[in-house]
Amino acid sequence: MSNGVEREQWGSKLGFILAAAGSAVGLGNIWRFPYVCGMNGGAAFLILYVAIVFIIGYSVMMAEISVGRKAELNAVGSFRKVAGGPWVLLGWMGVACGFIILSYYCVIGGWTIKYILASFTGLMQAGAEGKAGDIFGGFITNTPQVVIYQALFMLITIFIVAQGVGEGIEKYCKILMPMLFVLLLVLIVRSVTLPGAGEGIAFYLKPDFSKITGPTLLAAAGQAFFSLSLGMGCMVTYGSYLDKQTFIPGAAAQVCFLDTAVAFLAGLVIFPAVFAFGVEPGAGPGLTFVTLPGIFSQMPGGAVWSALFFLLLMVAGITSSISLLEVVGAYFMDELKWTRKKTAWTLGIVIFLMGIPSAYSLTGGLKIAGKDFLDAADFVASNVLLPLGGLFIALFVGWFWKDEAEKEVTNQGTKPFGLHTPWVWVCRIVAPLTLAYIFITGLKW
Repeated sequence: MSNGVEREQWGSKLGFILAAAGSAVGLGNIWRFPYVCGMNGGAAFLILYVAIVFIIGYSVMMAEISVGRKAELNAVGSFRKVAGGPWVLLGWMGVACGFIILSYYCVIGGWTIKYILASFTGLMQAGAEGKAGDIFGGFITNTPQVVIYQALFMLITIFIVAQGVGEGIEKYCKILMPMLFVLLLVLIVRSVTLPGAGEGIAFYLKPDFSKITGPTLLAAAGQAFFSLSLGMGCMVTYGSYLDKQTFIPGAAAQVCFLDTAVAFLAGLVIFPAVFAFGVEPGAGPGLTFVTLPGIFSQMPGGAVWSALFFLLLMVAGITSSISLLEVVGAYFMDELKWTRKKTAWTLGIVIFLMGIPSAYSLTGGLKIAGKDFLDAADFVASNVLLPLGGLFIALFVGWFWKDEAEKEVTNQGTKPFGLHTPWVWVCRIVAPLTLAYIFITGLKW
């Protein structure tokens, strides 16, 4: 109970874990992880990434869930209730992130819907002729079409959030997350059985530690942090719906494991295929929408494999977009007492409209200081708000809220957490230093 109103809760621990993992699992795991891994040497990057997820990412995730469960409120209300003062800014940064990130995320999410359909309507032929880049360029510069698919993606997101925590987010994550893993496994079987796939598997799984440099470490830390949905209020908000019996360290570990498993499996889809067809593994963001259609076009039944892959991307995108809308919506429901349906539809439409400049900027127009509007919005959220949010949440829990945090993670002392002392020191020193490094080095506009 909070503010005299019955607060929604997850129906089960599994529901929370799948929803929180769904929030963490997004386009970053399947679209961004493989090309960042490819550009940074493959297996050595993968090992670094996993280590950082389970040391820094896990620690910050526990910190966020603890604050949310203690307060049982949205991101802003949570920091106001447990600390007040300037700490409330952390909640506002989370809400701002929700608005900004979802505005352009639903644009890219719309691309995945377009590509599911395009797989059966000319994409394979263009890929076979080496013209997949022309298809992509023609699509993203056709603003009305981009906006239609953006609207479709947003409508799915609004529909799920409007149903509520149990009947919407939890119910659909229990369907979408297993579906995600099934799609990944089907695609892996296809990819690793391609002639010449062995070289890609070796690149991905045999580490060459000489390839680890400062930039590699930075890329692994950045990817780990952003892929876990940290610093943006998602885990504070989802934690606020968590019952008092769930053991936070165990639940957070399972979320980190599922998130990492998806990124790892996505690599097993991508790398065997790109090596089998002689493609550069570090082909950058275009790997997904330009390079992969060319690869699928060379496979028997390529249209089906292509559609399955972009369906996988869409599912990953939806599980993240619903958490972003929930972060924003929870504030309006808690503070302004809006109904859930009014909140989901009103804010969903506002954020959709905010995304139109990002959609339009793909034509080459609408720049901010030389950057496309979409890239500029991503820069502000990913390079400024997220690392700062995570940094101050870690400092807050490690230095100012340590005793209360200990009560939350040990269920008021009834369940011992053996790693409590290392966790506190990661929050105090290791996470803030790492995030400060990500923030400072990421400020190159």
